Amino acid sequence: MHFYTYDGTFEGLLTVVFEAFERKAWPTDIEQEHLAQPSMFGEHIAVVTDEEKAGRVWVGLQKKLSAGALQSLYHTYLWEQPGFEQTIFNYVKLAFGSERSIEGNFAAPCVLQVQQAAKQVHREKHRMEAFVRFQKTADDLFYATISPDFNVLPLVIQHFEKRYADQRWAIYDTRRRYGAFYDLQAVSLVQLELPAHQRHAALATEAKHADEDGYQHLWQVYFDHVNIPERKNPKLHLRHVPRRYWKYLSEKQPRILRK
Repeated sequence: MHFYTYDGTFEGLLTVVFEAFERKAWPTDIEQEHLAQPSMFGEHIAVVTDEEKAGRVWVGLQKKLSAGALQSLYHTYLWEQPGFEQTIFNYVKLAFGSERSIEGNFAAPCVLQVQQAAKQVHREKHRMEAFVRFQKTADDLFYATISPDFNVLPLVIQHFEKRYADQRWAIYDTRRRYGAFYDLQAVSLVQLELPAHQRHAALATEAKHADEDGYQHLWQVYFDHVNIPERKNPKLHLRHVPRRYWKYLSEKQPRILRK
């Protein structure tokens, strides 16, 4: 039994793959080092991330897999569900050990799991792009919080960078406690440890731009006027806009009364 730990990065996981192949010691479990529990059985191998080793694994995969399959593998990493590391390792091991493409081999559990995970992550990515709502702060920064089921923040950055290229903005993932900040030149990922009571709270009144409540009110008035009561279909609405995303939408918040 071989128990591997790594730092939680994608490069770290690829380094685990390299080390396992070099040692010919196939993992029975792979966990992030800060989540790992001590085990009395088997060999514990703590892997230090090595970008050169990770790069060699990735180059090797590029020779065995299509661009779509490589993307699915990365999406599975962002999926973050229990056992995803082992699924990725099994997929990579199968790919390296097969002369033919494994991408359509859904009889292999790891291939089917990667496809299903990638679909779930892709769906969550599009929902975040559609449902994120920004608030304007007093210093002219457009700020939004998200708490997606999967770690899709790296996947949505390009969408917002193109759509809001002329505005400073920041998106903070309250579940994973990091964010993306765009300064009109480039996007950088930032760690931000907010107190627990602030992670899901709306902007404080003093932090809002003077016109922000007015913008919110105008949007709510617009939504109310274009909404046709006779055509309401709650079941269809929930299918396209699940209730867990309502917290992002201005039209789902209590109505702002203007004096």
